[in-house]
Amino acid sequence: MDETSAVEALGALAQETRLRAFRLLIRQGPEGLPAGEVARRLGAPHNTMSTHLAILARAGLVASRRESRQVIYAVEAGGVRDLIGFLVEECCGGRREACAPLIEAALPLAACCPGERRA
Repeated sequence: MDETSAVEALGALAQETRLRAFRLLIRQGPEGLPAGEVARRLGAPHNTMSTHLAILARAGLVASRRESRQVIYAVEAGGVRDLIGFLVEECCGGRREACAPLIEAALPLAACCPGERRA
């Protein structure tokens, strides 16, 4: 991940409704939720939520798939791992042992959300 992509991802999360949607989708795991259900659970208008989800998708933090008439959104584990990796890659001047708590905190994502890293 480069600086421009990191800024886009962090910017996507720097809005209350998008952050809440992202956290909801993290809890759902790879199965995700239909866009309408995300809107319902967060009490947001459907068209507004579609815009928020599109911003998260452009930032590489969520992905969508069509199932019949529904669009299902789920967290894009590779994008999240890339962002976390970018944020901590130079932690403590490259002394991995000093950064172990940060790295270990990111490990549960790999365990629950396996997937390929984004290019």
